[in-house]
Amino acid sequence: MTSRPARGDKNAFLQIRYIYDLQSIMFTNYYIYITTNQYRTTVYIGVTNNIQRRISQHYFDSQNEKKSFAGKYNCYELVYYEGFQYATDAIAREKQLKRWSRKKKNQLIETVNPTWESLNSEVF
Repeated sequence: MTSRPARGDKNAFLQIRYIYDLQSIMFTNYYIYITTNQYRTTVYIGVTNNIQRRISQHYFDSQNEKKSFAGKYNCYELVYYEGFQYATDAIAREKQLKRWSRKKKNQLIETVNPTWESLNSEVF
């Protein structure tokens, strides 16, 4: 039996977080995500089974035909995402978030990303 890391032990915390992240990735097949433009004035909420491909599609559309909402408003900066094992859970969460007010969406984003930094590098 391993002992619990000492309080404030940063290396132990990072090790535990790394293991948790690996487990999350192994069981995550679907994502809901929120993207925004460079000015953080518009948000787009979507669901996908391949977040890298989907962000790339949003970027491509914003630079080319601008047919989709995300492309038209240049929403390709990832600022929030959640992983799910089942598509039905991800779709239900997407629908829930789309019903929320902009203020509530902003608060959700700021719980994990207070400065609205682009998270694109986390998924690429």
